[in-house]
Amino acid sequence: MYEVPDQTGRYVVVTGANSGTGKEATRRLAAAGAEVVLAVRTPDKGEAAKAEILRESPDATLRVRRLDLADLAVVREFAEGLIADGRPVDTLINNAGVMAIPTRMETADGFEMQLGSNFLGPFALTNLLLPIVLQGNAPRVVTMSSGMANWGKIQFDDLQSEHGYKRWRAYSQSKLADMLMALHLASHATTQGWELRSTLAHPGYTKTNLQTSGPLMGRDRPSWLSPGGLLDVMPKQEVEQGAEPLLYAAADPGAQNGIYYGPGGRFGLVGPTTKAAIPRPGRNAEVGARLWAVAEELTGTRVPT
Repeated sequence: MYEVPDQTGRYVVVTGANSGTGKEATRRLAAAGAEVVLAVRTPDKGEAAKAEILRESPDATLRVRRLDLADLAVVREFAEGLIADGRPVDTLINNAGVMAIPTRMETADGFEMQLGSNFLGPFALTNLLLPIVLQGNAPRVVTMSSGMANWGKIQFDDLQSEHGYKRWRAYSQSKLADMLMALHLASHATTQGWELRSTLAHPGYTKTNLQTSGPLMGRDRPSWLSPGGLLDVMPKQEVEQGAEPLLYAAADPGAQNGIYYGPGGRFGLVGPTTKAAIPRPGRNAEVGARLWAVAEELTGTRVPT
């Protein structure tokens, strides 16, 4: 198991910290000495996760704050609260997301739910928090992508999937967008001479509630992702292993700006962390810059100058 380096003194924000890879990352970062903000949509679930982690690590310092990435007003409120604290954030981990929603749904701002929750919400959060992240010690922004980004395409003529919604196409687009965001930020950091490291990761096929919560949104019957479905035959791993690429990208001294980390075992779905190949769609800097500009307009947020 990957051993997280000493994180004493670091202030870390983890989105989606109440379950799955987010909770596992929070647990191990806190055990290594970090003070962690659990940024969660449902505070009661965040408090339950906090209590569970404290039973294992009684000396951990954890704070629960409400964050709904599907509502930009809430994103702004969350960011304003952290900024008002007057404390630098050393690491922002954009982990939260939804997957494969069967029917098209919209966020509070009218965005297609997967694009809004997985990309536009984290994009706005990153831009809003960058002023205090850049004040942090060896600051990092870590973005969770997915192997599904390999099949993604940014549909600029139908970014919100309003015409012929297909759940996996929308999901793949959102995770490719995350990848392009992280890589564009990495390039921008280098150009600006910032100390910031923008890293990215994917968990392979890790067993979490992501496989069921998204596919069951708006429906009351099992899907092929449910237990006994098609994905049961694929190589898979527990969350302790699946969170390690994210942890490496967030905490390891060897993690590099603009590098993608994921499992190095069978089909890139399981195994120890290694550098992952960035798929061809993710290497298109021109598309990344165009998407960044579109996201700025949609969210009303800008990278600090």
